Amino acid sequence: VAFVVCRSLEGLKTFSYLEELILDNNLLGNDLLLPRLPHLHTLTLNKNQISFRRNTCKILLDHLAEVVPSLQYLSLLGNMACPNELVCKEKDEDDYQRYRYFVLHKLTNLKFLDTRKVTRREREEAVVRGAFMKVVKPK
Repeated sequence: VAFVVCRSLEGLKTFSYLEELILDNNLLGNDLLLPRLPHLHTLTLNKNQISFRRNTCKILLDHLAEVVPSLQYLSLLGNMACPNELVCKEKDEDDYQRYRYFVLHKLTNLKFLDTRKVTRREREEAVVRGAFMKVVKPK
């Protein structure tokens, strides 16, 4: 287990057998770049600056799918990308569920997202509709 407080993740490439990584509260954004960590199964990015602006979250999720292929647990709580009451009082459970479908569409091996276990129904829904899920409400 590694606990890192940083803005640069450059040194992580020397830890290719790393299995768990906690990067909470580090002001990390959608431009986060991790080195290839093939054994990483747990990644927490809580309370950073990850958002759904434009396609940047999609790019981040595609990057994670490529560099951490064994990822099973991901937590994005406290980021604007994770639409729940922790971030914005205007968000509701439907917003959060759409976010889950989108993330699960991109990261198909996840067993847990945030604090919840991924259900079989969610996985099926993510395959069918996940690509079209955006957490946007009309004004």
